[in-house]
Amino acid sequence: MTLLVVIAGLVLLVFLHELGHFTVARVVGMRPRSFYIGFPPALVKVKRKGIEYGIGMIPLGGMVQLPGMHRPAARDLRTSVEPAMREQPSLAPAVGAVRRALEAEDYDDARRAGFELGREVGAAELSPGARRSAERGLRDVAEGTSAEAYWRSATWKRVAVIAAGPLANVAVAFLILFLVFAISGGPSSRASAEVLAVEGGTPAAAAGLQPGDRIVAVNGRQVGTFDGASHLIRSSHGGAVTLTVLRDGRRVTVGPRHTVKQDGRWIFGFEPAAQRVPYPTGRAAR
Repeated sequence: MTLLVVIAGLVLLVFLHELGHFTVARVVGMRPRSFYIGFPPALVKVKRKGIEYGIGMIPLGGMVQLPGMHRPAARDLRTSVEPAMREQPSLAPAVGAVRRALEAEDYDDARRAGFELGREVGAAELSPGARRSAERGLRDVAEGTSAEAYWRSATWKRVAVIAAGPLANVAVAFLILFLVFAISGGPSSRASAEVLAVEGGTPAAAAGLQPGDRIVAVNGRQVGTFDGASHLIRSSHGGAVTLTVLRDGRRVTVGPRHTVKQDGRWIFGFEPAAQRVPYPTGRAAR
């Protein structure tokens, strides 16, 4: 079960990371060719509006394929079409035209020459391997010379697409932390009904209240918190107060003693212990 949770978590992280790249690429005007969780070959794939979505056999990450990730180079084209040229030397002039345009960095001319070479490759008699290699090289030239090629996009667009993946993971991490604290809450302190200290010369000291006593009743009325006990003590307005406390597992009666006024409030003279409790963030904000 733990292994399944780990795998599911990793798949989710990869999905969100790639979704960040994919979404921002579309927002800034790029047109992704594919969106994969895992690497090809594909276990499952489907094509929608020119984009191939799939789950790859190799579970080592994911990918969003954008057209023209790298500037097309003449040497790469030669490597791709060399098997076809060996089988059909007549392709050499068309290949040379594309290479010269790429070397001159005339990408519009390279694109036109690439389409012409593509027609010749399509009409030539080639082995399946040579044809696939040539078509792959021509596809790279077509995508790399298009106006929407990644490498030809404005710098800010490229930076935005690259940064979107890790930023998506960071944003989700913060969201998860917020939800965890919002639901379960972090530790919060509040006064408990347990006595931390007794002030000397006060009714509490005279009545024999001791640190560690837990107040369970004031004048016979049950209380479970310091706030409840404090409210009843203040409400006495100088009258006699009798506390019932738990001491070493026994119920002990403390008092009666009259409360005294201090700083405008009626007090008995003890300090409550702090109690750390989980407090949901949503409630704490109210």
